Amino acid sequence: MREITDAVVLMAGTGSRLRASGETLPKPLIPISGRPLICHIVEGLEKVGIQNLHVVVGADGDKLVTALRPLIPPAMRLEAIANPSWQKQNGISVLCAEGKVKEPFFLTMGDHLFDASILNCVIEQGNTSELNLAVDRKLAAIFDLDDAMKVQTDGDRVAAIGKNLAIYDAIDTGIFLCPNEIFEYLRRAHRDGDCSLADGVRLMAEERKVRAIDIGEAWWQDVDTFEMRARAEEVLRQRWSARAT
Repeated sequence: MREITDAVVLMAGTGSRLRASGETLPKPLIPISGRPLICHIVEGLEKVGIQNLHVVVGADGDKLVTALRPLIPPAMRLEAIANPSWQKQNGISVLCAEGKVKEPFFLTMGDHLFDASILNCVIEQGNTSELNLAVDRKLAAIFDLDDAMKVQTDGDRVAAIGKNLAIYDAIDTGIFLCPNEIFEYLRRAHRDGDCSLADGVRLMAEERKVRAIDIGEAWWQDVDTFEMRARAEEVLRQRWSARAT
């Protein structure tokens, strides 16, 4: 495994579903158990040695980056990458990082909480010559299964990916270890100037270039709605209480 020094965090969206419930802060700054969401993400990335944090921002990006800077550890360099087409799907945000990151690089979402152990699992089991996706096979534990990105696997390969898959055995956690090749596949996935990350992953999976890495008992949570946020805080409270006893 080559040294991994860079990570890309996507945060160009507006968090419309949380805003609909009255939240005014950008999602990376929303408090989760007393700390901004981004702090939980950065803590995990710092533990695995990430030195360069590339954040892809959209509307009001300058204000968001100004708020982020004091939250980033001194040893970690923060680079803001503007996505002028932030209204489009997240594949466009990933493409904005092309030429700015050193491969292999971690890619994650700015609204996902996760155990740092997932990153270690990907490092230990991943292959830097292909795309590595951390998947969760604990289907019964997924908070909102209907909204989740489903994955069908074939051994250690991702065979199919999509929210509407009828047959699946895992869920996409939104945590990837990527080669630069991901950018080529996202460009190939372009339709009318737009594409999702899943579109690019799907093309790579068709050529058996996506490795599925099972996170085992590790925990993660998308924070896309008020209910998901409440669930994340409940889980964290339970875990901290268990550690204290």
